[in-house]
Amino acid sequence: MKDWHSLYPFESHFLDLGADLRLHYLDEGPRDAPVILMVHGNPTWSFYWRNLVLAFREKYRVIVPDHQGCGLSSRPRNGEYAFTLDQRIRDLTALLEALDLRNITLLAHDWGGAVGMGTAVRNPERFIRFALCNTGAFRFARIPFRIALCRIPGLGRLGIQGFNLFAGAAVWMAVEKPLAPEVKAGLLAPYSSWNARRATCEFVHDIPMGPRDRSWETLCEVENGLAQFRDYPVCLMWGMKDWCFTPAFMKRFQDFFPNAQSHPFHDAGHYLIEEKWEEMVPILSKFLEEK
Repeated sequence: MKDWHSLYPFESHFLDLGADLRLHYLDEGPRDAPVILMVHGNPTWSFYWRNLVLAFREKYRVIVPDHQGCGLSSRPRNGEYAFTLDQRIRDLTALLEALDLRNITLLAHDWGGAVGMGTAVRNPERFIRFALCNTGAFRFARIPFRIALCRIPGLGRLGIQGFNLFAGAAVWMAVEKPLAPEVKAGLLAPYSSWNARRATCEFVHDIPMGPRDRSWETLCEVENGLAQFRDYPVCLMWGMKDWCFTPAFMKRFQDFFPNAQSHPFHDAGHYLIEEKWEEMVPILSKFLEEK
């Protein structure tokens, strides 16, 4: 496996969440600078944001957490942690409170949109603008067949945790152009064993599709809370060839945020930041400087 460490030249920080759980996060840039909070989804980790961290840390304070069970955060064992959307929101809220972060620009991808926007819904006084990439924060009617297969009891867990068929497949199914070997290695590095891949599996099983699902009420709470941000600055950047968070998700966000800036990337897939980060930097720079 190629060495990826030189691509991730950051100091690690940890927040104690109790019960031997520690949340890993990056805290780059001047402590008194405006805050950018980057929230990853499944199956990525803070490594996914590395190029944007490097691009913005000179001028902004960039905070990038790893969800529990992901990246360099703890690997909870059975019964130690509730792998739910509500708990993810609680974890992120704890980080914001511990660091007393305010005037936050949220940058979120994949299921990080539901976690990040859910945190904003519960803590609106801390956020000032939102930049969203191939994500969702609302109920949706169906999920892709490939994701549905991963939710089959027993079989899905064997595939994800046993054979790494989620994170392993994503490094080639989530992009339109092949990733460099060292980038693939970095994205996959934290997910090298059965227990290390548990969070990846739990994320998939936590996707709420109906009222009987454990995170349904939380997702409804997040969706219902989006209206309060209708007039906030919002930037939507989308890989239009994403088969998971398709362009229909961008359109749904446009319904919630009719004044949002929209930047479709017609030749990019789900891992938008891997493919288009250089083009995203000037877009985000302008967005961040707007009053």
